[in-house]
Amino acid sequence: MLVLVAPGQGAQTPGFLTPWLDLPGAADRVAEWSDAIKLDLARYGTTADAEEIRDTAVAQPLLVAAGLLSASALGSTSAFGAVAGHSVGEITAAAIAGVLPEKDALSFVRTRGLGMAEAAAVTETGMAAVLGGEPSVVVAHLEKLGLTPANINGAGQIVAAGTMEQIEALQADKPEGSMKVVPLKVAGAFHTHHMAPAVAELEKAAEALTPADPAVKYVSNKDGLVVATGADVVARLVGQVANPVRWDLCMETFAELGVTGIIELSPGGTLTGLAKRALKGVPSVALKTPDDLEKAAALVAELTA
Repeated sequence: MLVLVAPGQGAQTPGFLTPWLDLPGAADRVAEWSDAIKLDLARYGTTADAEEIRDTAVAQPLLVAAGLLSASALGSTSAFGAVAGHSVGEITAAAIAGVLPEKDALSFVRTRGLGMAEAAAVTETGMAAVLGGEPSVVVAHLEKLGLTPANINGAGQIVAAGTMEQIEALQADKPEGSMKVVPLKVAGAFHTHHMAPAVAELEKAAEALTPADPAVKYVSNKDGLVVATGADVVARLVGQVANPVRWDLCMETFAELGVTGIIELSPGGTLTGLAKRALKGVPSVALKTPDDLEKAAALVAELTA
């Protein structure tokens, strides 16, 4: 079974949207989305610098837009048996699964980004990846420092979130057995209690949505379960903002479903990197630029022949 995955915040780099806008119709779609959410996605995805696109209110809609563009460039997604997204990538996955129309997904992620940016402004917070170490030892060490294990990604990676003072303490005192601590390019302690105000904003936004049930298996960050109804998908999207991401459990579900290949939407690389370590032997393609579409098409053809 082929699985389509969408990356989360921190995957963006300056100019990453540029080559995708050269595809037929892409610039017009992005212009339409930009008008709908009142954010110049084309400018932020092409000429903005790293600090501008680090802004949560910008990064999140930009990532969803890029994911949707690259999914369209793949052609039909009917070959995929399951979809999932990491953090904000769950909204991309929801749109691909038919739970939300594209414009609703962009509007929802715009609200998410603004709400999380506002929540992050209350206290100076951040996130850092802990690489290596026994998971139970790492989690206990984080909790001792007052940090939250906000992303349990599997493949030897757990992301800590908390105040900048707590992150600095972690860098000075990393967990026993871990190799290093890497600060992430995000502007807040996402998936922690610091994001509670954003949950309230998303609850209001969700009331305006009319979600459809997923047309393909939708694997949730909350617990790695396959979610059957659109209403449940949206409820999980709302609550997930302040709860840890369990990507490790998502990958376990991929294995249980019989995953034979993974394609990661733009800006790809992070999730396929985790899969190479946790799902050894499963072929994958990361869509970094349109040049990768040919490799993705070849993998789809090979696995669906």
